[in-house]
Amino acid sequence: MIQEPRPRPGILEIKPYVGGKAEVAEGGKAAKLSANETPLGPSPKAVAAYRAIAADLHRYPEGGSTVLRQAIGRRMNVDPDRIVVGAGSDELIALLIRAYAGPGDEVLYSRHGFLMYKLSALACGATPVEAPERHLCADVDALLEAVTSRTRMVFLANPNNPTGSYLPADEILRLHRGLPADVVLVLDSAYAEYVGAADYDSGLALSLSAHNVVMTRTFSKIHGLAALRVGWMTASAGIVDVINRVRGPFNVGVPAQVAAAAAIDDVEHQAKAKAHNDRWLPWLTQELTALGIQVHPSVGNFLLIEFPDVPGHDAVAAAEYLEKNGIIPRAMASYQLPLCLRLTVGTEEENRQVVAVLARFMDGLPGS
Repeated sequence: MIQEPRPRPGILEIKPYVGGKAEVAEGGKAAKLSANETPLGPSPKAVAAYRAIAADLHRYPEGGSTVLRQAIGRRMNVDPDRIVVGAGSDELIALLIRAYAGPGDEVLYSRHGFLMYKLSALACGATPVEAPERHLCADVDALLEAVTSRTRMVFLANPNNPTGSYLPADEILRLHRGLPADVVLVLDSAYAEYVGAADYDSGLALSLSAHNVVMTRTFSKIHGLAALRVGWMTASAGIVDVINRVRGPFNVGVPAQVAAAAAIDDVEHQAKAKAHNDRWLPWLTQELTALGIQVHPSVGNFLLIEFPDVPGHDAVAAAEYLEKNGIIPRAMASYQLPLCLRLTVGTEEENRQVVAVLARFMDGLPGS
């Protein structure tokens, strides 16, 4: 019997992350509302910057992403030396866990938190631990109760994907104050630009003032650069130094760097994207609620909608019906929410199509 190489403990427990579907079964044109992508697309300035470097693809990237860090620093009023850029915030999450946790350590997050926290912890041999939520929202008390002597990191998506809920600034501070000084608190603020609530805080200031807090952000959402994989984080000088030691020397390509630098400077495009979401998120909430669908409150660019546990009327049936009618939602069983679907706020046409199709589904009418 041939003995095969053995991966590290935890690796074979990973169920690989599956992104939102992009096509319906028939392969026809469909409204892709499964991945929380902006319906407005990328900034025209980002597209122009991307095209402008096409003739230089034989050159290695500048390893420190200096131009991009400077652009982020100007826009956010942050010292560029306190910024690390990664191939999406996914890479930064993985690097943080790799740097601060391993076998025998625990990585803590809320029950319906972003799946990459669990998967990245397992990849490093650490033990993922989930804390209960309250009404599909992270619970500070439950998180603090779950902290043990083995806890090395706490991840909090704020706002959270896929629930759309968030914790106000005072709860974030309470969570931080309750953590041991040697535990790293990571505030994943991928959807921060969409939030208009007065009591919301992305965690930027806290990540710059505390020695054990990290804030991560992404260019995949409101900036519309999901295909290029660009994320960034802010933290203490000590944590920044650690992550720069473990990241790859050319982890972000030139096209991604220049496009992201142009995107973050295009404030007008960001404002248009937020205004679109501010209009259509409440409209979808109101229209779907009127159909008798349970819609959970969201401050992101997506909605979590819930169906009854009745065969033929449940989330599985609703997803099949939507896909038959050219709309791709995101199933939520992998997030322990089998009765739910997640829908991205789309274009006006897509949003109206969603409501019309779900109206027929709720009325029991056959699909197209």
